[in-house]
Amino acid sequence: MRVNDQIRVREVLVIDEDGTKLGVLPVREALRLADEKEVDLVEVAPNAKPPVCKLMDYGRFRYEQAKREREARKKQHVTELKEVRMTPKIEDHDFAVKTRATEKFLREGDKVKVVIRFRGREIVHADLAQKLMLQMAKQLNEVGGIEREPKVEGRNMIMILSPKQS
Repeated sequence: MRVNDQIRVREVLVIDEDGTKLGVLPVREALRLADEKEVDLVEVAPNAKPPVCKLMDYGRFRYEQAKREREARKKQHVTELKEVRMTPKIEDHDFAVKTRATEKFLREGDKVKVVIRFRGREIVHADLAQKLMLQMAKQLNEVGGIEREPKVEGRNMIMILSPKQS
C-alpha cells in the first residue's frame, strides 16, 4: 500500500475515516486534508479509475491487521505426519497399544505413517505385515481411512492413514 507522499497520481477518490465519499480531489488537496485531520492518506484501490484513497491512521491499521493475522494463525491446525513403528512379529497387546496411539493421533487431526520394519529374513513374510496393517486400518475405520495402501519400500512396509473429515 502506498501512503501519503508515495502516491504518484494526479487525482484520487477520497473516502473519509467513517466511510463517506468526499469526491475526486487532486492529491495535494487530499494530502492537505489528511494533514488537517492528523491522519494518513492511504491508497486502498490503486487499479481503480481514479485510484481510491482513504483517510486513516496507517500505523493503527497495520497493527490491527497484524493482530488479525496472529489470531487467524492461532486458530488453524497444522496437520503433522506422525509415525508408528512395528515389526511383523508384534504381540497382540503391543499391537493394541500401537492401535490406540494411532487412534489418538487421528482424533487430533494428524496423519499417521504406519511402518513395519523387517529384520533379516522377515521380509519373506511381507504378506503377514500387510495383514497387520489392514487389520489396524479396519479397527480405525471410524476415525480415519487409508490414504496410501501398504507398500514395501526397501526393508520397510509403509501405509499412511489420514483422519476422516467431520
